Amino acid sequence: MDVQPLLQRLQQTWHNTIPVSRFMEIVPLSADDGELKVAAALPPNLNLHQTMFAGSIYTLCTLTGWGAVWLAQELAGVQGDIVLGTADIRYLAPVTKEPVACVTYSDIEPDCLALGTKLKQTLRVTLWSDGRECAIFEGTFFSIPCG
Repeated sequence: MDVQPLLQRLQQTWHNTIPVSRFMEIVPLSADDGELKVAAALPPNLNLHQTMFAGSIYTLCTLTGWGAVWLAQELAGVQGDIVLGTADIRYLAPVTKEPVACVTYSDIEPDCLALGTKLKQTLRVTLWSDGRECAIFEGTFFSIPCG
């Protein structure tokens, strides 16, 4: 299945409903082999040290995890309202080049939403810059059936 139209819809959803995502220039890059990759432009996310602001790293990782659940739901043909329940992040190295966040979505099974049951999914998002792992985000996302 060609996921490119879904990635375009994901970007539109972020930019229309989460204004900071547009400012950060967050863009889903690919969804191949069960892995979603999402990038952000570095210039609007720089801090006074000329590295990526910690809050921007957290936001990029959060939206990448949220996007993985959204993508899994779209591929399964089910809908739910996705929220982040808990999260933890470790900052490992400064981000000095364009960041790319990666998460595996192939293990997400959103079929429970069609049965009226909420989805609970813990995801690990890694953020890379210039070939280095710069942050590890672990978040538990919930999706509540629509309607």
